[in-house]
Amino acid sequence: MRHADNIRDLLRPVGVYRLEGGFQAAEWETVGAALDGVFDLTTFWERETQPAAARETGLLRWLSLLPRRPAGQETDLLAAALLALLAVGADSFTPAALEAALQGCGLPAHVSETDVPQTVQVSFPGVPGVPEGFDGMRAIIEDILPCHLDINYRFWFLSWPEWETLFPTWQTLDETGYVWREIETLVEVGG
Repeated sequence: MRHADNIRDLLRPVGVYRLEGGFQAAEWETVGAALDGVFDLTTFWERETQPAAARETGLLRWLSLLPRRPAGQETDLLAAALLALLAVGADSFTPAALEAALQGCGLPAHVSETDVPQTVQVSFPGVPGVPEGFDGMRAIIEDILPCHLDINYRFWFLSWPEWETLFPTWQTLDETGYVWREIETLVEVGG
C-alpha cells in the first residue's frame, strides 16, 4: 500500500480535509511519495546490513572484510560463502564443520582426518586431476583450516591399470587425439 493512501485512510474519519482532488490531494500525494522513498531506502538498507539477506551493496561490503573473495561468483553463492565463513567459530574444528565451511565457500573439497596427529587430508571428490584455480582454492583452504594442522592434498588421476584398459596400445592412444591433461583426468566420476 502506498503511503499517500495510508494518509488518506488516516484522515478520512476526521472529515475536515479534502482527500480527493484539489490542492490538498496533491499535497497528500507529495508527502506520500516522500514517505515511499524513505520506506524503500530503509527497507533496502535493513536487508543489506544483515549477512543472511544481503544481495547487493551490503554483500559486497561484508565480503570486503574477508582477506580473499570466495570461489563462487554468483550472488547466491557469495551469500552462502559469507554465511559459511561467519559460522566458523571455536567449535568449528571437526572435519564435518571444516568441510561445511569449505563447501559453503564454493570449494568442492572433502576434509578427513588421517592417522598422523594434527594432519588432515583435503580431496576434491568428483573433480579429476588438480581442480582449475587450485592456487586460489588453496589460499582459501589454508585461511579457513586451523593453522596448527598439516594439510595433505589428494588429487585423483588415471591409474596405470585404468590406462591399460583404455589404451591397450600406443596406436589406440594416438588415435584419440587427447593431450596429456585430458588423458590423466579420464577417470570415472564417483570413483
